[in-house]
Amino acid sequence: MTDFEQQLRGWWAKLTAWLHGGQRTEGARKAVADFRDSDTGRKAEAALRDLREGEAGRKAKAALQDLRDGEAGRKAKAALQDLRDSEAGRKAKAALRDLRDGANRAKP
Repeated sequence: MTDFEQQLRGWWAKLTAWLHGGQRTEGARKAVADFRDSDTGRKAEAALRDLREGEAGRKAKAALQDLRDGEAGRKAKAALQDLRDSEAGRKAKAALRDLRDGANRAKP
């Protein structure tokens, strides 16, 4: 197992332990800080930065912008608005509101 895999597994174990309870905030903060401070974490952050700022990242960003501004994007926005304004959309919103309100009433 490589150093990266070991560090990632350790970080993941700390994160899942935090999510399941135990030492909530301090343990998670330490796991993230340990990962970021490690050589592997620095390499991962540099790789992500290179991906975002590199040619592939610029092309992906431009493609997404073209999709949003194009005919397909306008049609998708219109379809979502139609769904929100429809009877089914109103019923779904009411159902979600009822679920949320029921969960809030059930809390001690």
